[in-house]
Amino acid sequence: GLQSLIIPEEYGGQGFSFVELGVVLEEMGRALLCAPFFSGVLASLTLLHAGDDDAKKAHLPGIASGETIATLAYTEENGKWDESAVTATADSDGKISGTKSFVLDGHTANLLIVAAKSDAGISLYAVKGDDAGVTATPLATMDQTRKQAKVELDGAQGTLIGEAGKGWDTLSTVLDLAAVALAAEQVGGAQFVLEMAVQYAKDRVQFGRPIGSFQAIKHKCADMLLEVESAKSAAYYALWCAAEMNDELPSVASLAKAYCSEAYFHAAAENIQIHGGIGFTWEHPAHLYFKRAKSSELLFGDPSYHRELLAQRIGL
Repeated sequence: GLQSLIIPEEYGGQGFSFVELGVVLEEMGRALLCAPFFSGVLASLTLLHAGDDDAKKAHLPGIASGETIATLAYTEENGKWDESAVTATADSDGKISGTKSFVLDGHTANLLIVAAKSDAGISLYAVKGDDAGVTATPLATMDQTRKQAKVELDGAQGTLIGEAGKGWDTLSTVLDLAAVALAAEQVGGAQFVLEMAVQYAKDRVQFGRPIGSFQAIKHKCADMLLEVESAKSAAYYALWCAAEMNDELPSVASLAKAYCSEAYFHAAAENIQIHGGIGFTWEHPAHLYFKRAKSSELLFGDPSYHRELLAQRIGL
C-alpha cells in the first residue's frame, strides 16, 4: 500500500504527509528499489496540484490501489528542466505530437501525464500508455536500477488536466517536491554506503591490522559521516517544508537537491575506494550505488543548476 501514502483518503489513499513519504523513500534509497514507485509519486503529485477534481477521481484511485502504473512525461531530448524544455505540441482536440525522453518507467506505464504546448501555453494531459499514437522505447542507461524510456507521441489522444496554459504553474511546484523526494532517497543511499564502507574497514585486515586503523581510511570515513549527516539535515528540513507547503519550499528544495546529490555521489565513490580492488568489480554492489548516485545527481537538474536556481530564488 505504499504507493497510496500521499494520496488523500477520498481517492483511495492513506492521506499521509510528505514526511512519511520521505521515510519510505529513504528506505527505498537504501535498498535501491527497482520498482516503478518514484514515477508514481511524480504522477500523483502532478494530479494533486493541478486542481482538477475530475482528473483526481479518474486516476488517483488506480494509482493508490497499484492497478495503474503512472508517470510524468515532461523532459525531452534537450535535457532541460525549466519551462523551455517543453516543445511537444497539442492541438485543440488534445492530440499530442513530440518526443519525451528520460521518462521514468515510461515503457511499462499505462498512464502518462504529458506536458505539451497548446495555444494557451504549457498544458498537462493524461494519455493512455497503450494509445495508438504512443511508442515507448526503453533507454540504455548507466543506472540499471532506475528504468527510463523514450516516449514518442504521434497524434496521441490526451485529456486535459487542470486549466489550459497553467501547466508550468503546476510543474514548477511538482519539480520542487520531486527534488525533495529524491533528496530523501539520496540520503538513504548515502547512509547505506557509509555503513558499508565502515563495516568493510573493520573487517578487512591488511599488514596484520584492520584497514580502518589507517589514518587515510579514518579520514575518508569521517568526511563521509560529516557529509551524510549534513545531507540528512537538509533533506529532513526540506521534507517538513514540503509537508507544510510553505514559502521556503522552492529555495530549500534546490538547496537539499544540490547538497544531497553531491554528498551521495561522494559517499558512493569513497565507498568504492575503501573497498579497494573488490569495490571495482560488478560482483560487489558498490557499483550499483555509484551509478544510482550519478543518475540521481542529474535527475531534475544537477547541483550547478540548483545552486543557480537557489541564487535566483533568494534574490542574489
